[in-house]
Amino acid sequence: MIKGRALVVDDEADILDLIRITLGRMGLDCTCAGDLAEARRLLASRPFDLCLTDMRLPDGSGIDLVREIGETRPHLPVAMITAHGNMESAVAAMKAGAFDFVAKPLDLQVLRRLVESALRLGPSAERPAEGASDERSRVLGDSPPMQTLRRMIAKLARNQAPVFITGESGTGKELAARLIHSLGPRAGRPFVPVNCGAIPHDLVESELFGHRKGAFTGAVGDKEGLFQAADGGTLFLDEIADLPLGMQVKLLRAIQERAVRPVGAHAEQAVDVRILSASHRDLAQVVADGKFRQDLFYRINVITLAVPPLRERTEDIAQLAAHILARLAEREGAPPRALTPEALDALRRYPFPGNVRELENLLERACALCDGQHIGAEDLYLPANGASPAAPHPTDAPLPLADYLQEVERRAILAAIGTAGSDLDTAARELGISPRSLRYRMSQLGIPSDPQAPAR
Repeated sequence: MIKGRALVVDDEADILDLIRITLGRMGLDCTCAGDLAEARRLLASRPFDLCLTDMRLPDGSGIDLVREIGETRPHLPVAMITAHGNMESAVAAMKAGAFDFVAKPLDLQVLRRLVESALRLGPSAERPAEGASDERSRVLGDSPPMQTLRRMIAKLARNQAPVFITGESGTGKELAARLIHSLGPRAGRPFVPVNCGAIPHDLVESELFGHRKGAFTGAVGDKEGLFQAADGGTLFLDEIADLPLGMQVKLLRAIQERAVRPVGAHAEQAVDVRILSASHRDLAQVVADGKFRQDLFYRINVITLAVPPLRERTEDIAQLAAHILARLAEREGAPPRALTPEALDALRRYPFPGNVRELENLLERACALCDGQHIGAEDLYLPANGASPAAPHPTDAPLPLADYLQEVERRAILAAIGTAGSDLDTAARELGISPRSLRYRMSQLGIPSDPQAPAR
């Protein structure tokens, strides 16, 4: 049974024979072309589900073919065949629209995985239904910036190029990454998120690549790393700017070679992982400061996706607030509360330095403090309306920015500890950080490790 039709463009007869045999065993009808002119003639004469093209052809570059197919047949996935180690060509191909690449000499296992992914993207593949991803992965909002974002996500979901997601804290960078994954050919495989800033530096390599028993003190057994856990799926490296420089070298090799070496192991393990990364920091500036490798920056930043801050899409606040209030009501088993027009106007005027995450916190606090089913402007405790429990009182003496932010963080931590009944593990989950990070921040802010003791 023919599962699909593939066009292979290469001027080396032995490569064509190898790919034809491999694809034939996978049930594909393989048509071969030796140059761009023949490839264009074949594309014009019949439909295909996949195209593989060499970079260098007798009458031009395979990148030209990638661009032409992207313009005239946007649903036809194209993969590039590159020379071994020539990552610049691979990156250029993916920027031009190739969904993936395979290097010479061909690794047949990598080739088969690539073809399987392509068939899930091809013209005859079943498209995911609108809104098919789960609720956590939805990017809400109908403002022009969000419409642009969703269109970009739909395009990025169709290829395997590394994507760097930029945006302020709380804008929903992980939600964007989840949506890219859920709309793409890897949707049925794992999505593994990791906050690079929350992993102690001496454990980053073990967490990402795994380790062998006895590799170091405390390694009492073999441990699978996050790369292996994401095999076949997507690995989301959040706050990648926080990776130590020594680890950046090893991450670069893992991405380029598509293989990892667990700590204490003698051989590398092949992994098939799509890399998505994010940071709220200006990564180009971090590179300029010498704290992030330029070669890794170019490797992960093949395509940039910018998530807009909430203050640039205030028309979405009503929809976001309704969604958040409905979710809170479902958790409490009660009817959802509604915002008064005055409360909604107040939210639209507020700049939201914490973005959507801050909106969620404001509404959760308002639900806890308001008496009826309607949340008024006075229930929001915005800085313009009065003191916020999570921030210094506006009548306090002005503080330098660093001291002000430390005071905000100190009060947020103390509030979370109080809500959690002095259980630091529960407080850490509420704050979205690890217990280790919470204890570290407490020590930096002068909060005693014994929550019952008075803080200085």
